[in-house]
Amino acid sequence: MEKKHKKVDKEHKKKRKLNRKIIISAIACLCLIAILIVNFRRDIESKAFSAVANFLIVRNDAIAENKGQGNSDANYPEEKKPSEKSSGESTDKADQKTGDSDRKNDASKDTKDTKDTTDDGKTEEQKKEEAFVKEREEGHRKDEYKVLLQNLFDSRNQAILDKDEKLLRSIYDTDKRFGLWAYEHEENKMKYLENWSGKQGVNFKTIKTNVKVSNVKEKDKNIYGIICSVSTDYAYSYKNQQDKLNTFRIGTEHYLNVKVGDKGELVITKEWYTDPFADSLSLDKINSDDIMKYIASVEAPEVAMTDEQKKGVEYAHKYAGIAAEGEESFNSNSNYRNLNPDGGDCANFASQIMFESGKFKKNQTWNYYGDSGTKAWVNAQGFKNYMLNSGRGSLIAKGKYEEIYKEAYNLRPGDIVAYEKNGRITHVSTVTGMDTRGYPLVTCHNTDRLLVPWDLGWSDKKISFHLIKVNY
Repeated sequence: MEKKHKKVDKEHKKKRKLNRKIIISAIACLCLIAILIVNFRRDIESKAFSAVANFLIVRNDAIAENKGQGNSDANYPEEKKPSEKSSGESTDKADQKTGDSDRKNDASKDTKDTKDTTDDGKTEEQKKEEAFVKEREEGHRKDEYKVLLQNLFDSRNQAILDKDEKLLRSIYDTDKRFGLWAYEHEENKMKYLENWSGKQGVNFKTIKTNVKVSNVKEKDKNIYGIICSVSTDYAYSYKNQQDKLNTFRIGTEHYLNVKVGDKGELVITKEWYTDPFADSLSLDKINSDDIMKYIASVEAPEVAMTDEQKKGVEYAHKYAGIAAEGEESFNSNSNYRNLNPDGGDCANFASQIMFESGKFKKNQTWNYYGDSGTKAWVNAQGFKNYMLNSGRGSLIAKGKYEEIYKEAYNLRPGDIVAYEKNGRITHVSTVTGMDTRGYPLVTCHNTDRLLVPWDLGWSDKKISFHLIKVNY
């Protein structure tokens, strides 16, 4: 009986092994079939693609011949370039191509008879005329909104001068969240300017704005999205020098949504721009009595500049971006790439000023080539380190504003102010002038500034300053 059971077990094992082999073979066959199907489909698709490609090549040839133009080599597969056809090609094909060419020429004549009509039934002349009309309408719209924006910003500037919160609020749709945020931001800026002018011992006299509209797009009924560049001039005088006026300029890029009111006025529902005062809007009131008294007591020094310093200052003022003076307003030097989209253009511009002065030559460490520069040229931290380590600059003072503001009067045109935040240099600017009290004024990119008091917008207690003399 036991032998019989063992025999049955052996037979079952053999059957199981056989079944496994059959299953494995079946799976292998299915995989092979699948692979064959995939390859077959790829072959079909490849042939179809080749057929379509050949059709497009022939069609392009026909189009080129209709226009009387020969295709460039780039329009042909390498083995089918016209200059590389073998001499053994059939003359029948040449005859056929000649006949095809005649038919194409006839078709070309027919096309000309229709006065170059396109797929939409319009001639090229009609399309050009429509494009011209559209461009003219867009120009009129930009001009119209430039005037409206000018009035809007003039009202806002007057509110800031008069510290009129009611007028300021009326410019914004504060029922909307973004409109309320925009109003609150501008209200904080108004308070900061009041705070800074108290520390400085000055009164702001005028704030004037020049607007350049880049784009206007209707987003909803009576709601428009606008992109514009804004150049704003601030005029101030010291309280003990009321007859002497100082002016600086700030250039900003704005994206805002506005709605048209019942009387045709604009109301801001959303606004974003590169605010130069952003690092100072959370300030507590500065304890400024001693600082104000010291600033009021300083007499502006006589400044003698070398030819290189003068050349550097002229370059800085000419190419200060949106804040640039004269006919170059709203422009930078196109020979250099604007690095604002890549993190900031301040060090790049400071390096340009030094190089274009004619005093400092490029080298392996400090260099600009093509459309990029070395770290020492384009990075604020790298630029500051290079200036001090190379001997091209020397440190005048370093510290918080209250610690070094007296030392700042040793700055002269061409010198550098570096701004440190959270242990890193985040911005650099170039001294290009002094106001009527000898207070250093800086010019820089991002945000674009022209002859702006060196600490304005940088009054946060977390910020330290590095005052660097450049060895012209």
